[in-house]
Amino acid sequence: MFREVLSLTTEGRGFLDLTPALQRAVTASGVRDGLAHLFLHHTSASLILCENADPTVRDDLARFFARLAPDGDRLFRHTAEGPDDMPAHVRTVLTQNSLTVPVTGGRAALGTWQGVYLWEHRTHPHRRRVTVTVWG
Repeated sequence: MFREVLSLTTEGRGFLDLTPALQRAVTASGVRDGLAHLFLHHTSASLILCENADPTVRDDLARFFARLAPDGDRLFRHTAEGPDDMPAHVRTVLTQNSLTVPVTGGRAALGTWQGVYLWEHRTHPHRRRVTVTVWG
């Protein structure tokens, strides 16, 4: 088993491509065939497996979630850290904070158009921690 903790700084709401970091961790692990698991240690950001060729896919996701869980919605009582606080938690619950990807031939076996992203749901920059564990 191999484990690496990624410390990341986001620029605020948006997507951070973790695919290169995942591939580096898989290579460093020496595992040829197995599984890579990513776990995000936060409740206001997500990990997603998404199309990586056309950035408008991620833009469309962001617009959809802005409509689904808008900042400042008067429905929400939890606003301790501002109007984006509870919407960020809703967005995380509706997506995911962990992913498992197969490892084949010493590489994360992603599809041709797949990438792994950290999706920051807060409007301000944050420090985020992702643990990557590789078994084989």
